[in-house]
Amino acid sequence: MRLSRLFATVAATALFAGSAVAEDLKAGTSSPLKIGISLSLTGDFADSGKAAQRGYTLWAAEVNKAGGILGRPVEIKVVNDASSPDQVVTNYQNLITQEKVDIVFGPFSSLLTIPAARIAKRYGYSFIEPAGGGPHVFEQHLNNLFFVQPAQTVKGGDVFADYILALPPDQRPKTAAYAKLDDPFAAPIADNIKTRFEAAGIKTVYDQTYPSESADLTPIIAGIAAANPDVLVSGTQASDAYGQVKAMIQLKFNPKWLFMSNGANSPTEFPDKVGAKNTEGVFTSSDWYPGSSAAGSKDFINAYIAMYGGDADGIDNTSAEAYSAGMVLAQVAKKTGTVDNASIIETLHSGVWPTLVGDLSWDADGAPKGEYLLTQWVGGKLTTVFPANQAQHAPVSPKSNWAQ
Repeated sequence: MRLSRLFATVAATALFAGSAVAEDLKAGTSSPLKIGISLSLTGDFADSGKAAQRGYTLWAAEVNKAGGILGRPVEIKVVNDASSPDQVVTNYQNLITQEKVDIVFGPFSSLLTIPAARIAKRYGYSFIEPAGGGPHVFEQHLNNLFFVQPAQTVKGGDVFADYILALPPDQRPKTAAYAKLDDPFAAPIADNIKTRFEAAGIKTVYDQTYPSESADLTPIIAGIAAANPDVLVSGTQASDAYGQVKAMIQLKFNPKWLFMSNGANSPTEFPDKVGAKNTEGVFTSSDWYPGSSAAGSKDFINAYIAMYGGDADGIDNTSAEAYSAGMVLAQVAKKTGTVDNASIIETLHSGVWPTLVGDLSWDADGAPKGEYLLTQWVGGKLTTVFPANQAQHAPVSPKSNWAQ
């Protein structure tokens, strides 16, 4: 289905019932629907902030081609928070109280989402956010928050554990090693897998957490190689994931199974940093990637390339997540016939909402109830390999040798 046709359906004006709809009509349905967003256009999160901006902007352009939301053109106001928690608070206060935006979408990172969501809650705004999935986000118990990814960030490795434990007992790994960055989003992913593996009888032969300033990961990988585990679970971000792979290549250590929580899920950076042939057989987890079979993904890719150029492999999944936040808003507006924040909050706590990053539903605190996809580098591309009902290819094991 073409994106314009999809949005024509999603954003079609619903039955005009209820006081909130009456207010929309009184104001005139042609008045812009103003959406305020604080993003990190400079600072530590700038690359991801700009990727989110591209996703939000593309969604607004596509939904406007289809007639807007309930007949109202979408107008996005993006302000720079410079990756600062203090500035993100100021930005959302200004967007709500001075700019008088109708809706707010979330920033990038849990660090900024936590204070931003509190501001939205204070003013009674819904907070659909694509990039803040750490545990402390949901520990706030905010009913207005909705994280637009399949699951909490720290559950990113659960699907790998599901795959391994679904193997017949005689085909499972017997031993496992864990190499973890001292990071609140990376280490817990590996720790969750470790808990499940040990409960299933997979013996831990190495477990090491290393500091973020570790430039040379060769000693860590040397210790793992000496233990010779069947499976290596790496709780990584980006640069340390590349460092681990380079050390494994240097030491000629090649586990039968290799799972990396982050770094390996980048369709552009991972092959560039470790060599395209050295990606083969590495497992990671994903929500969206260029080979995704999610409904609307191909049209999203075509629209993205038409607006920004490049090719599918250059699209950051953060752009797809931000785009999906817009898709959620369009669907709830169609269902309720209004963009009243209280109605959005109430409605999103029930039902299932299809997006580029999966069919989403949330608990009372805004944590998604789903699971990430298990992806593997097969034939030079990220490919869904588990669960079986969504797999594009069977999982490949043992992992092929490094290409050097």
